[in-house]
Amino acid sequence: MASHCRAAIDAAGAACVAVKLQLACFERLGGPGWDALERVAKAAREAGLLVIADGKRGDVPLTARAYAQALAGETAGPFGPIPGLGADAFTANPLLGRDALEPLVETGAGCFVLVRTSNPGAAEVQDEPADGPLHERLARLVDEIGSEHVGESGLSSVGAVTGATRPELLGRLRELMPRAIFLLPGVGAQGGKVRDLGPAFAPHPAAGLIAASRSIVEAYAERGGDPPAAAAAAAEELRDAAWRV
Repeated sequence: MASHCRAAIDAAGAACVAVKLQLACFERLGGPGWDALERVAKAAREAGLLVIADGKRGDVPLTARAYAQALAGETAGPFGPIPGLGADAFTANPLLGRDALEPLVETGAGCFVLVRTSNPGAAEVQDEPADGPLHERLARLVDEIGSEHVGESGLSSVGAVTGATRPELLGRLRELMPRAIFLLPGVGAQGGKVRDLGPAFAPHPAAGLIAASRSIVEAYAERGGDPPAAAAAAAEELRDAAWRV
């Protein structure tokens, strides 16, 4: 797995700003999976890329603090600190409320809070009730917490996962979260289109981060030819499209 991911980084990394590592794909392999995760994170950093740990963590404050140590901090030990993954950012589940998010936000790493995810079933929960959907309440929470963590760019380290598969919601979500960086999954294999994502980038060129995986790594299946060359071409095309939004 580590070799496969390193090959993807080598092929497409020049067109990217970050690598989003889906933790479940590594964790299902147990100890060897975590070892591979650490090696891939190291390879990403060596390539000059940010590391986003996509684990959607969320729990009561005590456990959230342990997650924070594992993802972006360290844990004190009898022979010195034990480092965690060292991620630059991670995804977080907000459904346990503000106090459960605070230990994650306090790491200083970027925290992308789930607001409106890209999967079809999200509508059953996140878009209800119609006159005051959950995704709007979550957006307000992100803005409230994020207002205390704004950098010189005017953007906050508390961002939001806002699926590219529902672009008609992005304008309202941007209105509710003017300082948040939007992590935009769902482009490519899930049907999201870069051209529809303009509201995400309205406050700043860095206010949106488009996430694509299968459409890059598996580009050779559609394009044919050499897999690394196909991945590199797909990543470059995505970058060019994003700059034109």
